[in-house]
Amino acid sequence: MATFNRVVLASRPTGPVVLENFRLETAPVPTCGEGQVLVRIHYLSLDPYMRGRMNEGKSYAPAQALNETMVGGTVGEVVQSRHDKFKFGDKVVGMAGWQEYQRVDAAERGVLQRVDTTHIPLPAYLGVVGMPGVTAWYGLKKIIAPKAGDTVVVSAASGAVGGVVGQMAKTQGCRAVGIAGGKAKCDYVVKELGLDACVDYKSARDSKELYAMLKAETPDGVDGYFENVGGEILDTVMRRMNAFSRIAFCGMIAGYDGQPIPMKNPSLILVNRMKMEGFIVYEHREVWPQALRELGGWVAAGKIKYRETIAQGLENAPQAFIGLLRGANFGKQLVKLI
Repeated sequence: MATFNRVVLASRPTGPVVLENFRLETAPVPTCGEGQVLVRIHYLSLDPYMRGRMNEGKSYAPAQALNETMVGGTVGEVVQSRHDKFKFGDKVVGMAGWQEYQRVDAAERGVLQRVDTTHIPLPAYLGVVGMPGVTAWYGLKKIIAPKAGDTVVVSAASGAVGGVVGQMAKTQGCRAVGIAGGKAKCDYVVKELGLDACVDYKSARDSKELYAMLKAETPDGVDGYFENVGGEILDTVMRRMNAFSRIAFCGMIAGYDGQPIPMKNPSLILVNRMKMEGFIVYEHREVWPQALRELGGWVAAGKIKYRETIAQGLENAPQAFIGLLRGANFGKQLVKLI
């Protein structure tokens, strides 16, 4: 092919993300120079963190540049190589973003990793055996650090991160309780992922009823909480936290469109001597080898289950991303390009 397609950020959202914030462009397929590799992207990853990077302002990572390819994780196949570390047909994981091809300076450390698809499907390296899986691993093991008998709660429990958190908590001998939106998602969390219970926050008429639902599933309180949502969900769970409990802050999707998300009862942090820690998994590269070994072993052995929601075609990436932010996906949201 002489040209390929890519999606760029055309404008910054002023509220909820809309299709007009993106633009589909055509560009010439690059050729490889010495030490470079050309990758044909098979799947691209859609993740909530991308919404935060669409804003302009101080954050843990640079803002997504206007009129540049949307950032994001990808998996694909080497179709041209002028570097002795990679050969034609190698399956690789990288950060090509929302585009069909990527040219990489293969000598740069960490920009491209070869992966083995013998026992683990290629798209799983964007989910359970990739960044979302390691995120779940780090937040649970290093921050919540549960022990057998603890009660661990996870919000967005049917998602790519939350689903792994809940299953890992079960392997640690914990009571694992999910929070998700809708009966179908809660049924998946309990019946397929094996968590002990799941609270359907969408079925609660108000915050009082939501608290009663959570209390019924956490009769001994909550020892560890993995936070993906924030807002009312966080306020509700905090009222159930035990003394010396721990919260791992992974995401606050309730505020990604700019809504204020004040904490209603911050005094509970002191009263319960709570540990609360936010984290960005890319800042903890030292744990990735161990985490990926464990996650890969569990997936290959069928001990960790996962689900993927797959949109077809690059042109549908913006709509799929908007759906992700609205909770339309089950498990990991991907876009299949080939």
